[in-house]
Amino acid sequence: MLRSEKDLEKARHSLSHILAAAIKEKFPKAKLGIGPAIDNGFYYDFDIKGLSEENLAEIEGRMREMVKGSLKFEKDEMTPAAAKKLFADEPYKLELIEELKKAKKVITVYKTTIKGVKTPVFFDLCAGPHIKSVSDIDPLSFKLSKIAGAYWKGDEKNKMLTRIYGLAFETAEKLDAYVKALEEAERRDHRKLGKELDLFVFSDLVGPGLPLYTPRGATIRREIIKYSNELQGAIGYQEVHTPNMNKAELFKVSGHYEKYKEDMMKVVSNYTKEEYFLKPMNCPQHTQIFASRKRSYKDLPIRIADFANLYRDERPGELSGLTRLRCFCQDDGHAFCREDQIKDEFGAVLSAVKKAMKTYGMEYKIRLSLWDPEHPEKYLGDAKVWKKSQKLLEEILIENKIEYFKAKGEAAIYGPKMDLMSKDSLNREWQLSTIQLDFIMPQRFGLSYTDSDGKEKTPVMIHRALIGSPERFLGILIEHYAGAFPLWLSPVQVVIIPINDKQMSYAKGIAEKLFSADIRAEVNTDNETLGKRIRSAETGKIPYILVVGDKEIEANTVSVRRQGKGDLGVMSVEDLTAKLTKEIKEKSSE
Repeated sequence: MLRSEKDLEKARHSLSHILAAAIKEKFPKAKLGIGPAIDNGFYYDFDIKGLSEENLAEIEGRMREMVKGSLKFEKDEMTPAAAKKLFADEPYKLELIEELKKAKKVITVYKTTIKGVKTPVFFDLCAGPHIKSVSDIDPLSFKLSKIAGAYWKGDEKNKMLTRIYGLAFETAEKLDAYVKALEEAERRDHRKLGKELDLFVFSDLVGPGLPLYTPRGATIRREIIKYSNELQGAIGYQEVHTPNMNKAELFKVSGHYEKYKEDMMKVVSNYTKEEYFLKPMNCPQHTQIFASRKRSYKDLPIRIADFANLYRDERPGELSGLTRLRCFCQDDGHAFCREDQIKDEFGAVLSAVKKAMKTYGMEYKIRLSLWDPEHPEKYLGDAKVWKKSQKLLEEILIENKIEYFKAKGEAAIYGPKMDLMSKDSLNREWQLSTIQLDFIMPQRFGLSYTDSDGKEKTPVMIHRALIGSPERFLGILIEHYAGAFPLWLSPVQVVIIPINDKQMSYAKGIAEKLFSADIRAEVNTDNETLGKRIRSAETGKIPYILVVGDKEIEANTVSVRRQGKGDLGVMSVEDLTAKLTKEIKEKSSE
């Protein structure tokens, strides 16, 4: 029986070895890569021929037989020479042994053995640890889930290997619950629903990670941006607009050229030899808006926000629908303030973030993202500045009685962060909102303001995003709502269905009235049966369906159906308009 998270992790690691043993038994010529435990199970990489999805059931069955047996894991330290001899026919293991030798690390091998049998069932180069007894693993608590491609060591320059993924939990019941959650996630997949609901497309001619938004998708994206603007406008942010590219010199001053260059896209000019980049973030350009004129302590805080497009050179294999893109924007804002204004600024942004999460119906927790003092080379500034900024940020959380957890190594290159980790309706966690404290970038750019004593001082820079990227957030929301957006976000809020062509003029008149009240309405003119047109609107997840016939024309009314609630009865157009207007204004998450 697995009694702790550590036991479960050991069991998952052990199952990866058992998977490799089963593979080598069926495919003796397969070459071994690596096989670690992961959050929901395990995987193992193989250089293998002839394996298909159809083989998984058989391999899984063999693994269960092994788990029911008397397997145990024995650790053995070896010299590099002995290890190379043992793995003489395993090129990937030989490569790892050589790396361990150069790093002067201990080489350990785990043998998988059966009680009373001298010859090991399987052995692997491994640091461990492993479970003491496989009898603690419920044979029904794991399953092989899928096959995927994976470059050796994650490097595109290396050979593509075959990765077999497995799921593993403490009990069969927990595995079943997770599998059901996966099936629900697949049903809600934003890439699938985005196509079905006609929200966005990708084109090979345009390029990977570069989405094209249809009128419906653009409407939702626009509403997300509009709401972020409302929230940030209420706490004093003013929108600016900056270029999509700039000289490399700007990023050299900010420090991004040194720390982030590999993730930026270079731009080539036909007329100048100067180095340009498409910008991956707005903050360096915003420093130049602040620096464009003299500032007084009375001017601060200066708060600016920007929805300009950003570009990051993501690897093609890491792109994923709208949740990992090469082109996107952010509800990105920066406040330049005095040190005595920091706490008030954080409080204001945090209140806006909380309001956003409540509106979208998402739960959350706060992560205090700190630097990794063991790897200062990843960051800008010295330890003294980091100690000061991290202490101040933690004080803000404590004073506001905000529960949080710490995450070493998750800070931005220029400062610690207060990250809002949101949970969607599938209980999946996303890092969306962020508030970052930066003493470093203003110094690098030489920013200053005249204080009350007449002396020049350096402002503090607060970086913040309310929901992050609207494009990424759209992908998350599609899955969060399963495509059934609340009324205020829905691209089509009302569809009007005349029973036959005789009511078409009346239906169009209702659409015009709703449209004049800023309600997005369409008339279904398809030459289909009434039932099919109603089902089409329901499949399209349109919040309100209005059916009109001769009776409705005579009474100047509409028959109203609500997505997920069914028939609401008959209403006058005026009453319906008032109802919809109120619901849209309140931004109900239903």
